[in-house]
Amino acid sequence: MLSFLKPAPDAKTKVPKDKISTVYKWRQVGVLLSICIGYIGYYVIRLIFTTEQNDIMKQYGFTTADIGMVLSCFGIGYGISKLFMGALSDKSNPNHYLATGLIISAILNFGLGATKNLYVMMFLMLVMSVAQGMGAAACQRIVQLWWGKKHRGAIYSIWSSAHNAGAFVCVAVVQLATFMFSGSIPAVFYTASVVSLIIAAFVLICGADRPTTVGLPSISQYTGDEVVLENGKASSSELTNLTLPQIFVKYILTNKVVWAITLTSMSLYLVRYGVMSWIPSFLVQSKGFSPSFAKWLVGIFELAAVPGVIIMGAISDFLKDRRAIVCIACVILLFICLTTYFFSTSHALIVTVLFIMGTLIYAPLTLVGLMVNEAVPKFAVGSSTGFMGFFQYIFGETLATALIGVLVSKYGWLASNIVLYSATTLALLLLIYIMFNENRVAKLAKEENIKE
Repeated sequence: MLSFLKPAPDAKTKVPKDKISTVYKWRQVGVLLSICIGYIGYYVIRLIFTTEQNDIMKQYGFTTADIGMVLSCFGIGYGISKLFMGALSDKSNPNHYLATGLIISAILNFGLGATKNLYVMMFLMLVMSVAQGMGAAACQRIVQLWWGKKHRGAIYSIWSSAHNAGAFVCVAVVQLATFMFSGSIPAVFYTASVVSLIIAAFVLICGADRPTTVGLPSISQYTGDEVVLENGKASSSELTNLTLPQIFVKYILTNKVVWAITLTSMSLYLVRYGVMSWIPSFLVQSKGFSPSFAKWLVGIFELAAVPGVIIMGAISDFLKDRRAIVCIACVILLFICLTTYFFSTSHALIVTVLFIMGTLIYAPLTLVGLMVNEAVPKFAVGSSTGFMGFFQYIFGETLATALIGVLVSKYGWLASNIVLYSATTLALLLLIYIMFNENRVAKLAKEENIKE
């Protein structure tokens, strides 16, 4: 297993110079498909419990607080897992790392379908979260290794849209399994696991490690791509002899920009899960939606964001990597949409706002994920992803599931509204700081180029 996960050696046979461009493009297509479809597989597993929450409460006798506790177990475990599993991805073959996490997740998901015990479910969700922590870091590392900065915003946004497509596919799998197996909850979990195992095989076939492992030049050699660090210095290294603790201290813990981006992402994750995780319960209990339609709105909320997220990523490329300003515009509009979602009584307007909010939440979430990767050398991408993920899930998702679940049980849905407004405000303030820092770093980089 360990040898399977180790980085592949550089290929001894190099691609002829006249064929490099063509081979690069075809390889990039395969790699992009592998990380997009692979991460869809992760979400098919991850969101089963969310989409089935009303049926689980009805058939198993769970309360909203019980559901919140199970979901928070995933959030806590996933946050801790991303911190360590993200760092390990920097020393791995990211393609094999991605597939391995998906296979383990699918196996554990079988266990969730085989039990009705709340505490066993909490334990399995906690363990599964460790394997799930292998996915995003591997994908984000692959994006940094295979694409230059000129196109990275659009490519990263396309991959990030796998989050949204995964939620829709999850709902489709749930509905198919419900139809085929007469509403059996265990069958829903089993079906999702089988689908994800098939996807893992696809990842291994179509994906790849670094470009140099298949005879191509590195992305730095091919496009001149470099990462501009906080001090204005440029870095193009893909591997390093530094240990994981050394990488973590030098490029993560002491990096103010990484901290600012991480806390922004944490706040946006609270909004993301504070909306998405409770769509079925909020719309049924507070707005009078039918349970079946509310369930589909989880998938629609996610899928509707895909075009907008890709467009916003492309806009950030067009603005020469000024990604913070795009995020700020989205968050300001998000305030308006949240207010409509909370207080409107029109079903048509609520559904419309859900369509729009998908983009306004996921576009800045996607871009801050890219920004934190671009704030560190390529050999520290997994560590930056893991560090950010720790805060996203330990604080962001946990507050959005366990805390909101308890607050709603005691004080009603108005308490949820206050939490989400507060998180959105914090995100906006941090993004303003990041925007000014982007301008400072760009100025430093320009001065360094002039000196050289």
